[in-house]
Amino acid sequence: MERSKRVILVSHCILNQNTVVYPLARAKGAYKDIVMELIKNDIGIHQLPCPEYRYLGLKREPMTKAQYNTEGFRNINKSIAADTVNIIKEYINNGYEVLGVIGINESPTCSINGDKGILMEELINMLYHENIKISYMDVPTDYHDGEKGEKFIEEIKVLVSNLL
Repeated sequence: MERSKRVILVSHCILNQNTVVYPLARAKGAYKDIVMELIKNDIGIHQLPCPEYRYLGLKREPMTKAQYNTEGFRNINKSIAADTVNIIKEYINNGYEVLGVIGINESPTCSINGDKGILMEELINMLYHENIKISYMDVPTDYHDGEKGEKFIEEIKVLVSNLL
């Protein structure tokens, strides 16, 4: 079967809200509407690791970016970002189109817009130094699976249609 050779990278919790710190989950599992829109357009979904889960596990308290901004946590994020840059390069070097990265707005690690999360700071910085240009977008803070999501799903449709 011929592949679409189109892929998007997503923050871990887009595919697995079970790792989101209690009580902040906004879907029972994956964000179905987001995932289905990507699947409908034959886009491969590459899930980024969750630095918060890796660092503190499931039974962690909600924390701010300032609280996470330690040498140990930043090193985990640098490692994930470096791995992600290599993954993106591998896709590109093999003729794939990397559509971009979808983060989580106001996440201490995965926010792209506004005050960037620690992982996204590291990733965007590394991609800049590698001269790799891709699109970025955030799942809005008011997005809940199946409700209040129409505007964001339209943004995904625009991203996908602009790169067909």
